[in-house]
Amino acid sequence: MRLKKQAFTMIELVFVIVVLGILSAVAIPKFAATRTDAQISKGRADISSVRSSIISERQSRLIQGDNSWINKLSHSDDILFDGNGTVELLMYGIKSGTKNGHWSASDSTYKKYTYKVSDSDCNFTYSSDNGTFKMDDDQDAICDQLVN
Repeated sequence: MRLKKQAFTMIELVFVIVVLGILSAVAIPKFAATRTDAQISKGRADISSVRSSIISERQSRLIQGDNSWINKLSHSDDILFDGNGTVELLMYGIKSGTKNGHWSASDSTYKKYTYKVSDSDCNFTYSSDNGTFKMDDDQDAICDQLVN
């Protein structure tokens, strides 16, 4: 009586390895694109929150008879966009970091900020003269996706 086959043949194993290789070659680039898309979405949400908070703070000041804009958006390097120390901007602020998809303050006046997407640094400037928080000119194409 013949013994039953209880193992995979070498051809079956090679076939499975080839199929897994093809699947991973297709999936890995898609995963990288998804990560960049997530960083852009996070940045867009952060920018919208900051801009909305600037307008809300301005309205509060106008009700009190003060027509000035908040003088700076942060007061420390650890937590950004939390206000100027006396006025709260974002309730919890945004943690500063150097990894992809994170904000950092570009100067000590807390009027210039950088948002990192993939390998691109997207620079933003806050103007306390007119309350604008806008992206600087001549940025990478990936940075344009944050505001357009």
